[in-house]
Amino acid sequence: MTRPSAIPQPAAAASQPFSFDGPAVAAALDVALAAEPCLGARLRSITNHIPGRVAFSTSLGIEDQAVFAAIATADLPFDVFTLDTGRHFPETLETLEATEARYGRRIRITFPVAAEVEALVARDGIMGFRNAIENRKACCDIRKVRPLNTALAGANGWITGLRRDQSAGRAHVPFAEWDAAQGLIKLNPIADWSLATLEAYIKDNAVPINALHRQGFPSIGCQPCTRAIRPGEDIRAGRWWWENEDGKECGLHNRPKHKDADA
Repeated sequence: MTRPSAIPQPAAAASQPFSFDGPAVAAALDVALAAEPCLGARLRSITNHIPGRVAFSTSLGIEDQAVFAAIATADLPFDVFTLDTGRHFPETLETLEATEARYGRRIRITFPVAAEVEALVARDGIMGFRNAIENRKACCDIRKVRPLNTALAGANGWITGLRRDQSAGRAHVPFAEWDAAQGLIKLNPIADWSLATLEAYIKDNAVPINALHRQGFPSIGCQPCTRAIRPGEDIRAGRWWWENEDGKECGLHNRPKHKDADA
């Protein structure tokens, strides 16, 4: 078994050592990535266009596994991290372990602030996120959004595994765009991939994936908030299935403003 390399150290949260025209670079990258069909080449183009730290936040889902495989195979210097919400499926943690072993590279793990989680649970209860949409969004905010913000601080680029055909709300995802709220370029290098393209890449490159994907879970989040989908359902129908709200998101990609746990 290959020994994972040292855990990559992110840049200091408050530092932004490189000055560049983010919106202009994002516009140029959007065109450049669209013109390049190869994932590896798209990722290398990101390194050529964006100075300083570029972070990749992986959920360890099938899309992110494909992106990480390309990053690791090309040994690209991205800061790769994942969010441990404290509510993951065991299969998700097993995927993390298998991925590090397969590619010999550590994935940095970030955690929510314990005191914020404790305050939230004291207010709403251990499963209180099912009682109101506001409760669920507060839980996502504390367990996922705030840790993401901390992990991205000081980065000039943020890579995701978003695809346009994941849901109607993601149908117009660009390859690159300026995220003014974070002050960085958000990058979606497989935005145009179909599910068939994704699955072929996984198979051709023997990329390890979460065992739950083969059990009817196309989109995997926290265990209490994710179920297998039924035939004919949207691939994200298993996320927060008790809600009727259209365009359900946890907040990682629609960037709502924070609300305190005790608000």
